[in-house]
Amino acid sequence: MTPRERRNLRNGLIFIAPWIIGFLIFVAYPLVASFFYSLCDYSVLRPPVYIGGLNYQEMAQDPVFWKSLGNTVYFTVLFLPLSTLVAIALALLLNTGVRGMAIYRTIFFLPSLTPLVALGILWMWMLNGEYGVINHVLNTLLKPLGVQAPAWLQSITWSKPAIVLMSLWGVGHAMVIYLAALQDIPVQLYEAAELDGARAWSKIRHITLPLLSPAIFFNVTMGIITAMQVFALPYVISSGEGGPARSTMFYSMYLYHTAFRYLRMGYACAMAWFLFIVIITLTLIFHRISRRHLHYGQ
Repeated sequence: MTPRERRNLRNGLIFIAPWIIGFLIFVAYPLVASFFYSLCDYSVLRPPVYIGGLNYQEMAQDPVFWKSLGNTVYFTVLFLPLSTLVAIALALLLNTGVRGMAIYRTIFFLPSLTPLVALGILWMWMLNGEYGVINHVLNTLLKPLGVQAPAWLQSITWSKPAIVLMSLWGVGHAMVIYLAALQDIPVQLYEAAELDGARAWSKIRHITLPLLSPAIFFNVTMGIITAMQVFALPYVISSGEGGPARSTMFYSMYLYHTAFRYLRMGYACAMAWFLFIVIITLTLIFHRISRRHLHYGQ
């Protein structure tokens, strides 16, 4: 290595040193420490005691752990397809040439900027079983059929679908990405398809969706990571208790309770590593399944 190359290397290391130090302190060290604590009986107030894999064995026998994991998987399976369909549908509607489209795009994007705590409190009132505006409308429409609107957040059956409904208000970010991808599709492809007699659904199926596949891949991957860590909305609407009957006790909520309410930091670290492995596994499986369907060329 020449003196000039050594000098350039030294200067480069000096410039990136703040980032390296921050990475080691705020990312690398907590990662290693959390894995060590996952193998310990650690309550924060006392020094950690090494116990090996007992925390992971306890997870297999913890009914609340499995309940929270099941609730999280239920939410993810229901939320991901619905959010993808809603975001793509909104992007298609907002990609038309209607006057004032910039205003409509802003209106549909604004809900995703609402703080989750405020959004949760708003939906708590809207989905109130007795006084909520949504049940008022539903009861009016369903009264001739003799059907009663669900109790939503007070119901074990409907509490998780209610949270999915709330979460759909945050699809604005994914919608913007789909909208940008739609505007990148050459108009000539649609014109050629029209000359061949293709209908609207055929154009969507054979042109729009294949060329949207990279954006769909990105949004679904981020959706898996986000959905498996859902926390704020269920915590707000259940006052942190996960009711009724733990139907809204999601994995991140139980992890939070374990670490900061019960002060079982070692067990919480084990839960965090389990969640990390689950998210990585799901992401890799989705990547392997979808890579043959990705179309980057136009």
